Amino acid sequence: MNQSYCYNQCRKYHGQRVRITCRDGRVHEGEITRVNRQMVWIRPTGSLGGYGMGFFWGDGFGVGIALGAITGIVLATAFFW
Repeated sequence: MNQSYCYNQCRKYHGQRVRITCRDGRVHEGEITRVNRQMVWIRPTGSLGGYGMGFFWGDGFGVGIALGAITGIVLATAFFW
């Protein structure tokens, strides 16, 4: 997936729940809280399992994911009714 396309999709879905799939197979679900040209940050929904040390409660941004590592972005509402 093109990095520019990922950036535009993340900007479009800012503040919404999404499911992001990375090149290494990891899947992140949460609300997009911040986007720049290199990274997108999501606040995980539900449990913190699988989010490792990248999640910081204090700053409010959540898990940082490099845009170049993303292979797919979809709205989570398509999966959760």
